[in-house]
Amino acid sequence: MRQQPVSPVILAAALSACAHQPELLNSDRIEKQFGNYEIVILGQNAGVRRSSLNSVADGKSTCRTYAIVQFVDGGDGEIEEPHQDVLAGQSIGTTFRESGWNIRKDTLHIGTLPMTDLQHPVARLMRLEHGADLAVHIYRMTLEKGDQSIQYATIIEAHHPDYLTAEALLELYAIDKQQQFSSSNLAPLLAMIMKTD
Repeated sequence: MRQQPVSPVILAAALSACAHQPELLNSDRIEKQFGNYEIVILGQNAGVRRSSLNSVADGKSTCRTYAIVQFVDGGDGEIEEPHQDVLAGQSIGTTFRESGWNIRKDTLHIGTLPMTDLQHPVARLMRLEHGADLAVHIYRMTLEKGDQSIQYATIIEAHHPDYLTAEALLELYAIDKQQQFSSSNLAPLLAMIMKTD
């Protein structure tokens, strides 16, 4: 059976629809995979927030993503109200999405970080029973609405091996080759994951 060529108009419309498909948020993805989602703020000071994005089963929380958010200095009046909700402990992605903002993630690094110390706070949050390579995603988050574009934060995420692997992240996100970190710039960011104080 001979296939008919697809009309350029139909093809353009389909590509346009895909291009405007909202990105699945981390909270959405955790809820979809594990059936529920919660966020626990572990610490916040000097423009940095540490949080555990969890799923809950049998009354026990398991960290699926350990996230470090470095907020950009200098607030913007347009985002002040949702930003205050974020500082009060709300999910970043959900808060801004509900406020009408689109979220763009410019990926700066995807890799792995070995977690061999099962007594490390992150390993304990993740309830790891053996050493594992945690998938790491570092990206710049920009908020967009109409012709507005506001750089909001740089986010460092370490993912539970049962949730996301580095291979899965590479299928989801393209690395911005022009913005990706050199090894000297990357090392202190990875060290923030392992920092315990």
